[in-house]
Amino acid sequence: MPISFKIIEPSQINSIIPLVQKLNNHKVTEAVLKQRFAEMVTQNYECAAIYDGEKLIGIAGMWFCTRHYSGRSVELDHVFIDDGYRKKGLGKQFMKCIYDYVALKGYQTIELNTYVQNYPSHKFYMNEGFEILGYHFLKKL
Repeated sequence: MPISFKIIEPSQINSIIPLVQKLNNHKVTEAVLKQRFAEMVTQNYECAAIYDGEKLIGIAGMWFCTRHYSGRSVELDHVFIDDGYRKKGLGKQFMKCIYDYVALKGYQTIELNTYVQNYPSHKFYMNEGFEILGYHFLKKL
């Protein structure tokens, strides 16, 4: 499999919508995601991707910011690898590409949230050296 890693151009951001919908069990419509991603690409957001040839098989959104507790930081968002490509070492390779990319941009830390019940992701991120610092809360207005 000819696997490649790259940063998706903002003009191509809607190509990630099918994977984002799989990640979130199609809870958000395509129309809403298009609107949100159009805004996101104007707000220090980028998306890394894994391709098998021309087929998009993995994504990781990246929010670039400066935080008082961690300095120049990247928050990973909607990290997802399609089911048929899991357990093949791609996650580890993908994260290495992301680490290298954000370090070249001058960022010192990476953080992320993961769903409470997603136990395989917890193990993966802990093996990658991430530490649990707290809880992520959300309130819809």
